[in-house]
Amino acid sequence: MGKVKIYGTIGPACRDGEILRQMFREGMDGVRLNLSHTSLEEASALIESLHKAASESGVIPELLIDMQGPEIRIGYLKAPVMLEEGGLIEIERLPFPAAVKDALADSDPGQDVLLDDGKILLRTGPSSDRHGNMLQVIRGGLLESRKSVALPGCTFRTPAMTKNDREQLKRAKEYGVTAVMQPFVRSREDLLEVRSALDDSGCKDIRLLAKIENRDGIKSLGELIPHCDEIVIARGDLGNAMDLWELPAVQKHISEVCRKAGRGFMVVTQMLDSMMHRQVPTRAEVSDIFNAVIDGASSVMVTGETAAGDYPALAIRYLYKTVREAEKFR
Repeated sequence: MGKVKIYGTIGPACRDGEILRQMFREGMDGVRLNLSHTSLEEASALIESLHKAASESGVIPELLIDMQGPEIRIGYLKAPVMLEEGGLIEIERLPFPAAVKDALADSDPGQDVLLDDGKILLRTGPSSDRHGNMLQVIRGGLLESRKSVALPGCTFRTPAMTKNDREQLKRAKEYGVTAVMQPFVRSREDLLEVRSALDDSGCKDIRLLAKIENRDGIKSLGELIPHCDEIVIARGDLGNAMDLWELPAVQKHISEVCRKAGRGFMVVTQMLDSMMHRQVPTRAEVSDIFNAVIDGASSVMVTGETAAGDYPALAIRYLYKTVREAEKFR
C-alpha cells in the first residue's frame, strides 16, 4: 500500500508564498482549487505562487481542480443575509436557481432546505404561510453568496458538466492541473462525459476523481470505480443526503467497496474543522484521520482549514503527522 497523500485547499488564507512554502514543508503533496468560486484564469497569480512555493520546497505539486458540475448553489447576494432562528423568509428573497424554486413549488409542507453544507436549515410550510411562498428558519446563520443548496429527497436532473467546466478543461494543462474532481457523480455516464471532455482537451494524462455526495453515487459505486482513478468520500454534501448518524456507516461501506476493488479513495471534509480558529485539533478529529488511514484511504484532504482558516500550515502539520502515525499502525 503506497504512501497516503496529503492535500490542502488553496484560498485567501494561504495565498502568501511563505505560508504555501510552510505547508509544503509540513508534508503537503498538493492542493485543491474550487472552481465553484473562481476560474483558472482568475486564480492564475495564486497558481503561479503555488508552483513557485513548491519548487522552493523541493516538491512537485499536484493541482486538483474541483469542478462546478451539477452542484446546486444559490446565486449572488448584494450583501450577506442573517437568517434568524424561528423567523420566516420569502423564497423570492433568496437567489435560488430555477430548479430549486420549481422543486419547492412542488414540495409538500416540511421539505427541508439545507444551505452552506447544512450549516443553515430552512423548511417549507410553516403554519402561518398561507400562500406557500415562505421558508421557516429552523437553524439560522449568516448566508453568503454561492453557498450550496440541498433538498433531501429531491433529485435534480442537471448535466454533469457546465459550459464553464468545459472551458476550464481546455486550459487545464496550461496551469499544471494534475487531477479533476467531479462533484455529485450519479452514474457512470457522468464520468464518461467528463473523461470524453478531458480527452478532447488533450488531457488524457489528467486523473479523474469521482466525488460521492448523494445516494445515487452510493448506489452506483460499483459501476463508477472502473471509470475513475480515485473515489472521493465527500462528507460535506454526503452528510446532507442523510441523517448525520448514518454517515459513518456509509463511509465504512464505501471504503470497503474500494478496498475490495483495489481502487484508491480520498476522505475529505471537516477533518480538522476546529483548526479554523484553534491551534490544536480535537481528539475526535485526529482519531477520525487515523481511522480513515486504517480503513485504507489513499489520500486525505482539508478544505476550509487551509483556504480560510487561521492556521493553514499548522493544520497540514497535524494532518501529516497523524497520517504517518496511522501508516505505522496499519
